[in-house]
Formats: sequence, C-alpha cells, structure tokens
Amino acid sequence: MYFCTPKIKRLMRNRIILAVIMLFGVICNIGAQESANSRQARRIFNNAYQQVFGEQGATLHYDVNITGIYKTRGTIWYKGKKSKFDEARMTSWNDGTTVFTFKKKKGEVEIHNAKNNKSDKYSQKFKFDPENYTYSIAEADKGLLVTLKLIKGRKGMKEIHALLEHKTYHPISVRIKIAFIWTTIKISDFQSGSITDEMLRFPKEQFKNYKFVDKR
Repeated sequence: MYFCTPKIKRLMRNRIILAVIMLFGVICNIGAQESANSRQARRIFNNAYQQVFGEQGATLHYDVNITGIYKTRGTIWYKGKKSKFDEARMTSWNDGTTVFTFKKKKGEVEIHNAKNNKSDKYSQKFKFDPENYTYSIAEADKGLLVTLKLIKGRKGMKEIHALLEHKTYHPISVRIKIAFIWTTIKISDFQSGSITDEMLRFPKEQFKNYKFVDKR
C-alpha cells in the first residue's frame, strides 16, 4: 500500500495552489482583454458616430435593403437636429421643429411635427441610444467590424454590425437586426463637415404651387 509522506502532501498541496493561482491569472487576463476590446470598440464607434451625427454635420449616400421586403436608396444630410434626405419616392427637410416631406408621386407636401414624425414609418424603427448596448470589435476583410448587442431589458435594435474604414473610421456599411429581420445599409460618398443650415432649409418658394397637407 502506498502512503503519502508529509513532504509529498505539502508538495501536492503547493502544486494545486499554484495551479489555482495560474488559472485565476488566465481568467483575469481574459477578462481584461474583453474589457479592453469593449473599450476600444466603444471608442472607435463613438468616433464614427460623431463623424456622422456631430454638430459639424455630414452627408452620405445610402442603399437600404430590409431582407427584400423593402428597398430604397438616396442621399442624406445631417447637422445636429436638422436633416434632409432625397430619394426616388420623396424628399424631406427637418429643421428640428417641423418636417416638410414632398411626396413625389402624390405631388404634395406633408407637414409633420419633428418630435412625432410619421411621414416615414420605416425610419421610426431605427431609434438608437448608444448606452443600451455592449460593444466588441474585430478585424474584417474590408475594415473594422464593430458589433453592438442590445443589453437585456433595454429597448432598441437587437444587434448592430458597423463596418468602418481602418484609418478614418468612416462608415462602409451597417447591418441592423430588428426583431428577427435584418436590414443592410450600404454607405458611400461619405463626408463629414461643411454642412450649412441653408442646405437643410425647406425651399418653400419652390413649392408655392403645390398642395400642402398639415398633419401636425
């Protein structure tokens, strides 16, 4: 029969303790890497987000595909709470208080309250609060892929995959999951800055012969 001497017992105990310490160190290191990755992802995403939605303004061309259910493309201009977008079915101006939407097929202008704009039911689905998500980042074939996942119990889009350019962090494309539906937005001709208030002003003088429908 084999008996462990006190010396062997101490040696085994020390090895077990050392193994536990090493395992704990590995776990802590993994946690630190995940935290560093999350911080980097948040920083880079915030940089890209401010380039698009910052006070300096931005413009880009978008090509939207909601899994074949709905497709549209156009150009949009942002500056603070003001915006303008133009596509085949409509052109819309938002001065931060009032939204003027020119429905091209109907040949009329709808007026909406900016805080309760129902003129474009699809855009209402894309409400976003950056504090409601966890962040991670990874290398991709064409840039940096930042992934946002909705925190349990929060409201918003379920998941966001933002593909950004390596050096500038300019947006290349965005994939968004709402419920079980994925929406892909391809972005081109992006420019941050040089957006004036005049560019976003509704040119009422050009529509004096059109019908206005007030839906405020």
